[in-house]
Amino acid sequence: MNKYMNEAIIGNRNILATLTAKGELLRLYYPSRENRQYINFYHTGVTINDSDLIYLHDDINNVYKQYYDTDTNILNTEITNTYFNLKILQTDFILLKEDVLVKRYELINDNNIDLNVKFLIHSELLSDKNNFVSAKIIDGGMMQYAHDFSVSTFAKGTKLLSHQLHNTKDTIKRGEIADKDYIGMGNDSSISYDLGTIKPSEKRILEICILVGENPKGISNIEDEIERVKKIDLQKEYSKTKSYWRKYVKEHNGLNIKEPKNAYEEKMQEIYLRSILLFPLLINQNTGGIIAAPEVDEDFTKCGRYAYCWPRDAVFITRALDILKMTKETEKFYKIFCKTTQSKNGMWEQRFYTDGRLAPCWGYQIDETASVVYGVYSHYLYTKDEKFLKENLKMCEKAIEFLKKYIKQNLQIEDLEKDPVKKEIENSIYANKEKIHVSYDLWEMYEGISLYSLASIYSAFDCIQKIYKVLGKNVSDFEGNRLKDEKIAKSVKEIENLQREIKKYIDTNLYDESKNSYVRNAEDKRMDISILGAVVPFNLYKPKEKKIENTVEKINLTLRTYTGGYKRFEADHYMNNNPWPIANLWMTLYYLEKGEKRHAKETLDFVIKTVGKHNFLGEQVDNNTLKPNWVIGLGWAHAMFIIVMEKLMSK
Repeated sequence: MNKYMNEAIIGNRNILATLTAKGELLRLYYPSRENRQYINFYHTGVTINDSDLIYLHDDINNVYKQYYDTDTNILNTEITNTYFNLKILQTDFILLKEDVLVKRYELINDNNIDLNVKFLIHSELLSDKNNFVSAKIIDGGMMQYAHDFSVSTFAKGTKLLSHQLHNTKDTIKRGEIADKDYIGMGNDSSISYDLGTIKPSEKRILEICILVGENPKGISNIEDEIERVKKIDLQKEYSKTKSYWRKYVKEHNGLNIKEPKNAYEEKMQEIYLRSILLFPLLINQNTGGIIAAPEVDEDFTKCGRYAYCWPRDAVFITRALDILKMTKETEKFYKIFCKTTQSKNGMWEQRFYTDGRLAPCWGYQIDETASVVYGVYSHYLYTKDEKFLKENLKMCEKAIEFLKKYIKQNLQIEDLEKDPVKKEIENSIYANKEKIHVSYDLWEMYEGISLYSLASIYSAFDCIQKIYKVLGKNVSDFEGNRLKDEKIAKSVKEIENLQREIKKYIDTNLYDESKNSYVRNAEDKRMDISILGAVVPFNLYKPKEKKIENTVEKINLTLRTYTGGYKRFEADHYMNNNPWPIANLWMTLYYLEKGEKRHAKETLDFVIKTVGKHNFLGEQVDNNTLKPNWVIGLGWAHAMFIIVMEKLMSK
């Protein structure tokens, strides 16, 4: 079952859930952000006065309105069935300290006749040969379970009317479910509740809990846990959850955004606040790993999946976290996640699960490794914490050694100081060892030497030199240690030489005189928004250099669409060659660096006007509808937006 487009995201420390604009629960992840998804579908509906089943998420007579409680991750979906004039307010939130998703339904009879209402839930979990799903009826609901997990759905204070643990799909549309068995082998099961007769203007409340967790050895453990959860005052927990998120927003208003003066500023503020609320939902609180976005395509039908941690994406996000006073989360990413995931040779692979395990990859990207070194120093600039630099120095030095080898081999740079005889002997012995293959570019499509990757390495070399200067002044480990001083001095000299070679290579091979601009690589020479990375954030070139200005002019001619949105690169066929908010935000950062506020606003305008329903930024925007077209809630895009806002406020 393909479930590509989510509209809303909720969660807590252990659970991440996504929903549609009509309130349908799409995914439920536990205990990490990416690795265990339980739900194939989870449908709710009502029968009214013996009608067929009216699905809450899909009925021709339903009218929808959806919104978050202000400054929270509590989602409300108003569903009005215009045929029966029944109004339903569905409120979804996840308890702060419990592995429980609460679905609260408030039903109001807006008709002038009595409405007899039954409420049905049809849940199908993901099942396979190694983890087969069954179901068991419990007091007030059902427990769906496999070898190592259970998902229990039950009502608080409402008795079960009927249930069916197999072949549910055949009869549920008629609102008919009936089964004599209390336990059965089936991954799709249904339960119903009789809400009785709701008189005109009368209100009825149903509170549903979804408890997710590991399947312990004893069934009594789950039953005890269900009984404990039933005793929780959900209204009190709702108030606690609301207060928590509102306090969280206040504590992380790192830019001290003031009251907006107009609708444009109000929309910017809304995106800003939603970014603050999104980031903690993407982060593994134990390791600091950060997923790129909530998953949209588990079956790899259109992409390689998104709910993994790319070090590069996460580095951009940690920059935003620092701006938002989430420095502890940033430190955890570098001190735990990055140290756990670094290979022995100093590099980072393409992507990981947030617990630090290696995720499916199809190559590596050298900018992932370079970005981590850049990120470590970038974090220091916010905190001035020399202890943090010292704790991560060895990790950075290992990365730098790998980057040196990459540059030497792939740009074919000779070690000028090495003895010729020794060099010849080493070449013969190690001819087939330590070969470092060229990497993919940051878009994971071109395998070769790209300008963005070289700029990231140049910046990493620059950052390690700055780290040495900071630590060399104040850290006792460096003072008076002659061998360490000599080693650092030799490394710095080598790095400076490699930086010159990088710049020489770019100017010789990646500036096309016929195009009068830099190109992304020497083979296809397409214009690519990532070329701007050489200016921001990597500062290889200045924004007013003539060749950079020529390049930006070419980007405007080739990548800017008629709507004002920018594409990633020429002839980008991924998901229909749409504009990317990231591309517009990159242009905005360039213009702000250059001091051109008018152009910066023009490029930012597209992002503001194409934001999603709940102020989530998408990976892409449909040029025809000006709505997010693919991934919604992309961490990298929200990070770039926060970085842009910081730059705007500093100008």
